[in-house]
Amino acid sequence: MLSVLNISAYLFTHLDDVAAQRAILRERALERSLKGTILLAEEGINLFLAGEADAVRGFVADLRADERFAALTTKESWSEAQPFRRMLVKVKREIIRMDHPTIRPEAGRAPAVDPLTLKRWLDQGHDDTGREVVLVDTRNAFEVDAGTFAGAHDWRLERFTQFPDAATAHRGTLTDKTVVSFCTGGIRCEKAALYLRDAGIDAWQLDGGILGYFEQVGGDHFAGECFVFDERELLTPELAPAGSAPGA
Repeated sequence: MLSVLNISAYLFTHLDDVAAQRAILRERALERSLKGTILLAEEGINLFLAGEADAVRGFVADLRADERFAALTTKESWSEAQPFRRMLVKVKREIIRMDHPTIRPEAGRAPAVDPLTLKRWLDQGHDDTGREVVLVDTRNAFEVDAGTFAGAHDWRLERFTQFPDAATAHRGTLTDKTVVSFCTGGIRCEKAALYLRDAGIDAWQLDGGILGYFEQVGGDHFAGECFVFDERELLTPELAPAGSAPGA
């Protein structure tokens, strides 16, 4: 029985009180017996939580009551057991480290393509203007090895801070094409798309990342599973832990 609700979410939003928020969110999570990780930085929040469904959704509702987090959207999946061992709330310099302080998604996002539109582009072999569509996987190599979109560019990254140099090295393969950057839940491709656009590339981000695509589309054009950073490790296009029996 898949009875544990797992959520992932992030939002780039300016926070000037990260230390205070750390204490508040940790207390709220522990009160609801939630486990997982919350990262806070001046640029926003990134979280992975699991627990009883009403407790998880109640935590999110309380979070959204703060207008800075009102636009937070979550991606849900289910598991038989709690995939996290403890509750951690950390303050970081960046919620996803790129080491390029001029890239600030909280000041404005790159254009996004929704999963259904991307599927249509991939089905027809081009975007709506007839241009070639190129997918760029912004995740680390070991994540890509678990599964990725067919034909996606994989630059064998060991960490996201390598993305800018890799993008510069491969710029010629992206010029005059419609480039869609993607990652697990959307956070890395938010920064990646902005970096590519600053470099003169017509770059978009996949809204909601792979997990959002699985939720709306399923596994079309995707081979394998999606790596996630908890004890489930791999999720199928049905958003179930790999190896779970259908309907479990």
